Amino acid sequence: MTVLPIRIHGDPVLHEPAAPVTEFDDALRHLVADMFETMDAAPGVGLAAPQVGVGLRVFVYSYGNDASEKPWRGVVVNPTLYMTPPAAGVPDEHDEAEGCLSFPGERFPLRRSERVVVTGFDAHGQPLRIEAEGWRARILQHEYDHLDGTIYIDRLDSAFDRVLLRIVRKRGWGVAGNSWNPMDERLEG
Repeated sequence: MTVLPIRIHGDPVLHEPAAPVTEFDDALRHLVADMFETMDAAPGVGLAAPQVGVGLRVFVYSYGNDASEKPWRGVVVNPTLYMTPPAAGVPDEHDEAEGCLSFPGERFPLRRSERVVVTGFDAHGQPLRIEAEGWRARILQHEYDHLDGTIYIDRLDSAFDRVLLRIVRKRGWGVAGNSWNPMDERLEG
């Protein structure tokens, strides 16, 4: 298994819809293993294939509330997302703050649906269905967005536009080729 560089906001693969997986083969399973290794090294709770430069509809996730709970971990290939509409109102700055490995080091409040159902396939092509609430639902929505070429900052209230632009300019993001490697925690570009 290999820890892969994670693409940063501005790289074209992050801003285009990913293609459906057509072959459930060893290459796909190797990609999934590398994605788990990369997500764990980052560390993160989810990672979509476009974030590691692969334009396929695949994401991995892992989340546990505390040490006594078995981690919730898996992969979804070619997902379909069903969700209840998000509650109206302004997102809470603490309870609804979200981050992204492709916009590293930053968190912003974003209202998401409280409940989702995701259908798709595992890495062997077997059908699966996941029902999730709360943070687990948030993770699934966040990773699904990546497969449609959307980063969570694209969904933020326009009040954050100036702050986001300042961050992008200051860090040299917003262009192709920028990535960071979780193994050495440095940004490449």
